[in-house]
Amino acid sequence: MSNIGMYRDQQDKHHVALRAELKNIRIGANLTQEELAIRLGTKQSFISKYERGERTLDFIEVVRVCNACGYSVSKLIDTLNLSKQ
Repeated sequence: MSNIGMYRDQQDKHHVALRAELKNIRIGANLTQEELAIRLGTKQSFISKYERGERTLDFIEVVRVCNACGYSVSKLIDTLNLSKQ
Protein backbone atom coordinates (compact mmCIF):
# COMPACT_ATOMS: atom_id res chain seq x y z
CA MET A 1 0.00 0.00 0.00
CA SER A 2 1.35 3.42 -0.87
CA ASN A 3 1.87 6.18 1.67
CA ILE A 4 -1.13 8.01 0.20
CA GLY A 5 -3.30 4.92 0.60
CA MET A 6 -2.17 4.50 4.20
CA TYR A 7 -2.95 8.16 4.88
CA ARG A 8 -6.44 7.78 3.42
CA ASP A 9 -7.07 4.68 5.57
CA GLN A 10 -6.01 6.57 8.68
CA GLN A 11 -8.07 9.59 7.69
CA ASP A 12 -11.11 7.40 7.15
CA LYS A 13 -10.59 5.72 10.52
CA HIS A 14 -10.40 9.12 12.21
CA HIS A 15 -13.52 10.35 10.43
CA VAL A 16 -15.44 7.24 11.50
CA ALA A 17 -14.36 7.80 15.11
CA LEU A 18 -15.32 11.47 14.97
CA ARG A 19 -18.74 10.74 13.49
CA ALA A 20 -19.45 8.08 16.11
CA GLU A 21 -18.37 10.34 18.94
CA LEU A 22 -20.44 13.29 17.70
CA LYS A 23 -23.49 11.03 17.50
CA ASN A 24 -22.80 9.77 21.04
CA ILE A 25 -22.50 13.37 22.23
CA ARG A 26 -25.85 14.25 20.64
CA ILE A 27 -27.56 11.21 22.14
CA GLY A 28 -25.90 11.87 25.51
CA ALA A 29 -27.37 15.38 25.42
CA ASN A 30 -30.80 13.75 24.87
CA LEU A 31 -31.20 15.53 21.55
CA THR A 32 -32.80 14.19 18.40
CA GLN A 33 -31.28 15.10 15.07
CA GLU A 34 -34.14 17.54 14.60
CA GLU A 35 -33.57 19.22 17.97
CA LEU A 36 -29.84 19.60 17.32
CA ALA A 37 -30.57 20.99 13.86
CA ILE A 38 -32.85 23.62 15.39
CA ARG A 39 -30.11 24.61 17.85
CA LEU A 40 -27.66 24.92 14.97
CA GLY A 41 -30.09 26.77 12.72
CA THR A 42 -29.89 24.11 10.04
CA LYS A 43 -31.88 21.17 8.72
CA GLN A 44 -32.13 17.69 10.19
CA SER A 45 -30.64 16.31 6.97
CA PHE A 46 -27.37 18.15 7.77
CA ILE A 47 -27.07 16.15 11.00
CA SER A 48 -28.08 12.91 9.32
CA LYS A 49 -25.56 13.33 6.50
CA TYR A 50 -22.55 13.91 8.72
CA GLU A 51 -23.56 11.12 11.10
CA ARG A 52 -23.76 8.71 8.14
CA GLY A 53 -20.51 9.94 6.61
CA GLU A 54 -22.07 11.51 3.55
CA ARG A 55 -20.70 14.89 4.58
CA THR A 56 -17.62 15.95 6.51
CA LEU A 57 -17.52 18.76 9.04
CA ASP A 58 -14.90 21.45 9.29
CA PHE A 59 -13.49 22.36 12.69
CA ILE A 60 -15.86 25.28 13.25
CA GLU A 61 -18.84 23.01 12.58
CA VAL A 62 -17.52 20.45 15.07
CA VAL A 63 -17.17 23.21 17.67
CA ARG A 64 -20.72 24.39 17.00
CA VAL A 65 -22.09 20.85 17.38
CA CYS A 66 -20.24 20.40 20.67
CA ASN A 67 -21.45 23.78 21.96
CA ALA A 68 -25.05 23.03 20.97
CA CYS A 69 -24.83 19.77 22.93
CA GLY A 70 -23.17 21.39 25.94
CA TYR A 71 -20.03 19.35 25.41
CA SER A 72 -16.42 20.47 25.70
CA VAL A 73 -14.42 20.48 22.48
CA SER A 74 -11.26 19.74 24.44
CA LYS A 75 -12.96 16.67 25.94
CA LEU A 76 -13.86 15.52 22.42
CA ILE A 77 -10.25 15.92 21.33
CA ASP A 78 -9.02 14.02 24.39
CA THR A 79 -11.58 11.26 23.74
CA LEU A 80 -10.50 10.87 20.12
CA ASN A 81 -6.80 11.12 20.95
CA LEU A 82 -5.93 10.94 17.26
CA SER A 83 -2.19 10.99 17.79
CA LYS A 84 -2.28 7.52 19.39
CA GLN A 85 -4.51 5.82 16.81
